[in-house]
Amino acid sequence: MRLSTMVLPLLLIAGCSQPPAPPPPRKNVFDPLTQQAARARDAQKTVDENAADTRKAIDAAERGEAPP
Repeated sequence: MRLSTMVLPLLLIAGCSQPPAPPPPRKNVFDPLTQQAARARDAQKTVDENAADTRKAIDAAERGEAPP
């Protein structure tokens, strides 16, 4: 009796706990599109950085300073 009163709450707690979540799917039909979007973002970031560098160089040339 004493053992069952200690084991019963543990069994109830274990029975009410949530099962582990399944792992996310490894591939789906949108993977090529998301990869393309990531490559496009990276390319845009490079273009933006180069544009900012060019803008800084033009501003420095207009002020008569040495380009950075």
